[in-house]
Amino acid sequence: MKRRSPVFLARRAYRLRRLRDAARLLPLVGMFFFLLPILWAPGATDRRDTAIDGIYLFVIWGLLIAIAALLARPLGTGEEPEAGEGQERDDSDIPPGGPR
Repeated sequence: MKRRSPVFLARRAYRLRRLRDAARLLPLVGMFFFLLPILWAPGATDRRDTAIDGIYLFVIWGLLIAIAALLARPLGTGEEPEAGEGQERDDSDIPPGGPR
């Protein structure tokens, strides 16, 4: 009888994949927040208030660094769950006749 693989991934493998997804989206989120001051309406004066924009950009920059550090900590361990722990195996490099 053929052994069926589990439908769902192991919890640890699932969390690592979601962390990788969040790390991949972080630059896009950062770009959105960096470009957000362009959409702000100018103040009561005709001149743009660059001091507030500069402070905003440095705060966002610091937050992005902190979030990237928090995301990198669990991803940087180098440990990958074993294929037997519910993670899908990648058999794409095995020839159709089987391993030789």
